[in-house]
Amino acid sequence: MISITPPTPFPNLNRRAARLLQQARDDADALKIDVSESGTATVLDFGVKADGGLEAGLLLARLCMAGLGRVELQNTCSRVDVPQVFVHTDHPIAACLQSQYAGWKIATKDFFAMGSGPMRALAGAESLYQELPAREDGSSAIGVLESAALATPAAISLIQDQIGSEVPLSLAVAPTASIAGNLQVVARSVETALHKLHELHFPLHTIVSGCGTAPLPPVAKTDLAGIGRTNDSILYGAQVNLWVNCDNEVIEEFGPQTPSCSSPSHGTSFLELFVQANHDFYALDKSLFSPAVVIFHNLASGDTYRFGRMVPELLLDSFGL
Repeated sequence: MISITPPTPFPNLNRRAARLLQQARDDADALKIDVSESGTATVLDFGVKADGGLEAGLLLARLCMAGLGRVELQNTCSRVDVPQVFVHTDHPIAACLQSQYAGWKIATKDFFAMGSGPMRALAGAESLYQELPAREDGSSAIGVLESAALATPAAISLIQDQIGSEVPLSLAVAPTASIAGNLQVVARSVETALHKLHELHFPLHTIVSGCGTAPLPPVAKTDLAGIGRTNDSILYGAQVNLWVNCDNEVIEEFGPQTPSCSSPSHGTSFLELFVQANHDFYALDKSLFSPAVVIFHNLASGDTYRFGRMVPELLLDSFGL
């Protein structure tokens, strides 16, 4: 029997993210972002009307991870001649699942976004937090919205109903078809591996550290095209390394199921699959949502296991290169 004992909750994810948010406010001009107040919430525009940029995207990705991960750009060393987004964290569960994962659908009559960031831990609305509880003191709520529009009063009210109307709320918003939004989505290589392992009931508490790289695609003209490119980047171009402390048999059981090639949908561009599913993420095969390659380094045995494969030809076509 494999133990699924949850890791110890990491305290005050929102408070950690608030430090980065203050940095964004202080450096708004240099980051090419806009800051405004909307009722009782602060809204930071990372790419809806503001230009944003690479530095804004790096900070936005770190904000998603509550400051518990580092995000950097590296020169390419692959057949896909674009920069690589490199992410690493020593707190993978807190950074990636309790904070970064875009698990909160924010939907009103006049607004839609996928919500990520540590505000999710404060709301605790997702079933994920029954297994992975978080400890938040309610001093602030920091969220990231992937959307082509700034949050409306109705959307802000919906969020505040979950986190508490008395909690100071700050929302960073960027569309996929923007420099910052494009980058922060591609910075989810480790997160997608962690989410896949969570779905497979891998013993998450054995994961010590993680890092990953994924190619940064050209910014798409539309959000729909951007969703296709950024997902292809992860599914067919991301490589994740995980340091774990478990029996080899656990890796041998879960490893082959972890990369995207475990899905029968593998090998088809994400945009094509998304259109076939009538733009419904939930109609797609869940096993597809994972990195192209996942490598396990077992600290207990000293052995390393590699699963999956890259598909650079598909990326070149997807990116228009």
